[in-house]
Amino acid sequence: MMPTRHLAVAGLLAMLSLTAAARDDVGTYPIADVMNNAEYAARLAGVKFYFGDQAHPDVARSFGEYQSNKKTNAFNKSDKEACEWAFLSALLSFHERALAEGGDAIVDIRGYYKKIPFSSATHFQCGAGATMAGVTLKGTVVKLK
Repeated sequence: MMPTRHLAVAGLLAMLSLTAAARDDVGTYPIADVMNNAEYAARLAGVKFYFGDQAHPDVARSFGEYQSNKKTNAFNKSDKEACEWAFLSALLSFHERALAEGGDAIVDIRGYYKKIPFSSATHFQCGAGATMAGVTLKGTVVKLK
C-alpha cells in the first residue's frame, strides 16, 4: 500500500509543478511600434485605425462593433515580438472586415483580453505565455465623412 501512496503523491507533485510553470503574463506595448513599421503599415493600407478615445473625423455610417481574437506562436520569440505579431493579426482581421463591409476605418479600438476592457490611444494589451501570445480587440467598423 505504501508504494501506491508514493505514486499518488509523486503524480500530484508533477501536476502542481506543471501548473506552476504555466505562464500567462499580461503586458502593454506601444501601438506606434507596430503602426510605424513600414512592412506592417503597407499591409494595413486603405483602412484607418483609431485607438481608445482618439479623435477621428465624423462618421458617415457605422457597420457595427466587431471583435478580433488572435493568437500566435511565442516559442523562441520575445513577449514583445510575439505580442506585436498577434496585434498585427488582429488589425489585419479588422482591415478585412472594414473592406468587406464597405468601411474605411475602425474607431474606438480597445483591448478585451480575457474579457477585461482596456482602452488606450497609445498602448495595446497582450497575454503571453511560454508557447502562445494573444490579443483580443473590439472596435467599430465605420465609413468616415
